[in-house]
Order: sequence, then structure tokens, then C-alpha cells
Amino acid sequence: MILITGGRGAVATHLTTLLHHDGLPVRVGSARPDALTPPDGVEAVRLDLTDPATFPAALTGVTTVFLYAAPDHITDFIDHAQQADITHIVLLSSSSVLGPNPEDDLLAKSHLDVENALLASPITTTILRPGSFASNAGAWAWPINAGRPVSLPFPGAHNDPIHEKDVAEAAHAVLTDPRHHGGQYTLTGPDSMTFAQQIDQLAAVTGRPIAVNHVTREEWKQQMADYIPAPYADALLNWWESNDGKPVTLTHTVEHLTGHPARPFTTWATDHTADFTTP
Repeated sequence: MILITGGRGAVATHLTTLLHHDGLPVRVGSARPDALTPPDGVEAVRLDLTDPATFPAALTGVTTVFLYAAPDHITDFIDHAQQADITHIVLLSSSSVLGPNPEDDLLAKSHLDVENALLASPITTTILRPGSFASNAGAWAWPINAGRPVSLPFPGAHNDPIHEKDVAEAAHAVLTDPRHHGGQYTLTGPDSMTFAQQIDQLAAVTGRPIAVNHVTREEWKQQMADYIPAPYADALLNWWESNDGKPVTLTHTVEHLTGHPARPFTTWATDHTADFTTP
């Protein structure tokens, strides 16, 4: 039995479908299992990674786990996983842990803490480290649909947008092929793109003009204050600033694991056109 955590996420949703199509036994965990719509025959259970009381029932009968990086109770999770005789955990981490000082970066450290805890355990751990999710562009849907400009503090900052389907297919590969067990894989999209270039591609795909408002760091923090705590906003801003005008390093790991090149950002934009064209 394979347990998929974070069941409401896009990666988990696609991964569940892939494993179910293989005929493999799958269980999906979420803090709100009532909000899940898994394929017929796939069990949905309550699994809140911030509540260790939900761990035992979710892990019963499971041998393999696809795990989102939630650091607060990772030691408890590992303890319960060992008691349940889990043999393999695939962790969805982040390439931010490969930066120069991940211990000093709030976003990177949350993933690094989970990696270190798992690697120190006796459970075979495979690590997936995607860079920037293409779905981060979904944060622009509200202003675009409202006909307002998208506020960007660093429109020239580069990232490597990766489609959630590519992450799910990479996870499927490492879950089902023993040759990949125990590996550490950095996943990127096929292109290093600036935020401005992503906006241009969204405009081309949706057929509507999208304006950019170049704001300061502090202006952006104020706009996001209700959604992103200040320390995490600073971590994001620092990362964007460090990549301003600097292409990021790309990998071919998606193709290595899945057999096909990573999907371009235009594919993601086309798949999500409705998100940006619904009044």
C-alpha cells in the first residue's frame, strides 16, 4: 500500500491517478479528507502532518509513503513509520536546500530539516527537489482576472518553472522503479525564465494583455501581508533578488526519470487558461 500525503495538492492528485491506473493499492491522506475526490477504490483518510495523533491509522498497512516536507513533527512521523514497518519514503523537498546557506533561509531550512531527519533514519529515502513550480504563477490570477497589473518587485528574476504533472510523473517513477530508490533528484522545467517572460507567455496564451507594476520590496510585502508572514516574504524576496538577471541552472532529470522532456511553461499556461480568463 502506498500512502500519498497532502492529498489536495496538484502533485498528489496527479500521482494518485497514475498509481491507481497501474492497479497499485493507494491511500490518500489529507487534513480534510472530506474535500478529496479520489478515483474509485482509493481510500481517503485523515492525515494532518501537524497532528501526530492522525499518523498511526493513516500508516497502518502501508509500505511506502509519498511525503510532503512538513518539519514540525517529522520525528514523530518517522517513529510511527518505523513502527508501521514502512520501507520507503519519497520526499517532496525543494532545490532551495542546495543553496549556499540553506540553514539561514526559512524556506530552505524547513525542507532541509525534513531531509536530514529522514536521511538519519533507517528508512530508505528518495528525495525529489523541484525548483520553482509553474503553478506559482497562479498567484497572478486574481489581478489578471480583475484587469489589474501584476505587482512584481523583481520582474527580471529568473526561475525554472516546472509543471506539476512532471513532478508527479517523476514521483511515480521513483516510487515504482527500485533502481531509483535512495536517490536524490533535482527537478527543473526546461527553461530559465524571468517573471516578465512568464507574464508575456500568459498574455499570449490567454489572448489578453497583462500589465506589470514594478514595485519595491516593501510595497510587495505590504500587499502580501495578509497572505505571507513577513519572514517568509523576506526569504522569497531575497531569493528573487539573488536571481535577478541571472539564469538558473537547469537539469534533464525529468526526462531521465520519465522518458520525456519537461513540459514548457506555455503548456502549463494552456492547461490553466481558465484560471486566468474567468471573471
